[in-house]
Amino acid sequence: MKRTLSALEGQPLEGQRAFVRVDFNVPLREGTVADATRIVASLPTIRWLRERGCRVILASHLGRPKGERKAEFSLRPVVSVLERELGIPVAFLEDAVSPDAQQATRRLKRGDVLLLENTRFYPGEERNDPDLADAFAKLGDLYVNDAFGSAHRAHASTEGVARRLKPAVAGFLMAKELAYLQGALADPARPFVAVLGGAKISGKIDVIEALLPKVDEILIGGAMANTFFAAMGLEVGTSLVEPDRFALAKDLLGRAGPKLVLPSGVTVAQTLEPGAPHRNVPRERIEPGWAVYDIDEDAAAEYTQRIGRAKTVVWNGPMGVFETPPFDAGTVAVARGLAVASDRGATTIVGGGDSVAAVKQAGLESKMTHVSTGGGASLELLEGKELPGVAALDDA
Repeated sequence: MKRTLSALEGQPLEGQRAFVRVDFNVPLREGTVADATRIVASLPTIRWLRERGCRVILASHLGRPKGERKAEFSLRPVVSVLERELGIPVAFLEDAVSPDAQQATRRLKRGDVLLLENTRFYPGEERNDPDLADAFAKLGDLYVNDAFGSAHRAHASTEGVARRLKPAVAGFLMAKELAYLQGALADPARPFVAVLGGAKISGKIDVIEALLPKVDEILIGGAMANTFFAAMGLEVGTSLVEPDRFALAKDLLGRAGPKLVLPSGVTVAQTLEPGAPHRNVPRERIEPGWAVYDIDEDAAAEYTQRIGRAKTVVWNGPMGVFETPPFDAGTVAVARGLAVASDRGATTIVGGGDSVAAVKQAGLESKMTHVSTGGGASLELLEGKELPGVAALDDA
C-alpha cells in the first residue's frame, strides 16, 4: 500500500509548493483541447491542495515530441480549460529548468496554480535523467503523483523526482485506480470474469498468464481469437493471425481448460470497405478468402450471459474492429453486458484505451464501476507488474 494525499490531512500544508504530476496527455484539435476528460479527472486533487493553501505546480507530458520543443505539443491550450474549471487564473511556465523557474514557483500566492510546459520537451525526461529530476524537485516542497496513465514509465517527472522530493504521495485519481485494479486482483468477489480482446496474443500473453490462476473465466475476443482458432486446426481465411504464437496458444488452451472461453461464432467479411457483404458463421465454418472482424450475435449473447453471472468483471480490449460498423456490434454488446452487471451490483472495471473508447462511444461510461485513465499502466498492473511511478511513492 502506498501513502495517499489523504494521509497529509492535518499537516502544515499552508504555503507549501505541491509538485503534482498529472496526465494532461489530451487530444488537441486546431489548438484547443478536444477532450478534457483527463484534465477533469485531476481536479479533485488540485482543489484539495488549493483548499489547504498549497501553491500547486502541475507537470505533464503531451504526445511524443522526442525531447524537442514543438509547438503542436505545447500544453498551453490546457491553461484555458483549467481556468474555466477552477475559476481562477492559471500561470504557465515555458521552461521548468530556467534560472528563474524556482523563483516563479515561490512567487505564487497560496491557492495559485502554475502549469509547466511539456515535460517531454526535455531529452532527459524519458531517460529519467538525474539532473532533470533534481531540477523538477527544486520546484516543490512535496510531490503528488496523480498521473496513473504514466505510472508505468520510469521518467524524471514520474519516478526520479519522487525519489528526491518527500513526502511523495498518490493523488486521488491514482489512489482510485490502484484501489480498483489491485483490489480486483487481490480479493475479487466471485465469479471473477476477465474479458480480453485486441489484435494479438503477444500483446496480452502476460495478462492471460497473470489472470489464469485468479479468474473463473477469461472470455476471448478480437483478432487474438483467430490465433487460437488456427492453433485448434480451424480455417481462418484471411484473418489476422500470429503463426509464431500457435504453440503458445495450444499450450494456453491445454492449461486453461474450460476457463478460457472462445467465441462460438464470428462475423466475417472479405473487406472492411463500407457496405461490403458480411455474415455470421460458426467458428468452424470460416471460409478461405473471408476474414474475422467481430464476434457474432450468438457469441455476444453467450458472453453477456457469462458477464451477467459475474460479481467482478475486468475488460481490456475490443471484441472486433469497433471503429468500423457493423463490426462494433460485439464490443457494444459486451459494454451493455457490463452496464447491466453493474446495475446488479457487480464491480465492473474497464482498462485500456480501445475499451475505454468503446464504452464512451456506446454512451455507457457512467454505468461502469471504474473506467481507467491509463491504457498501458492498467495493462501492466493486470499483468502483476510493479509500476515505477507507484513504487517510488512513500509506503503507507
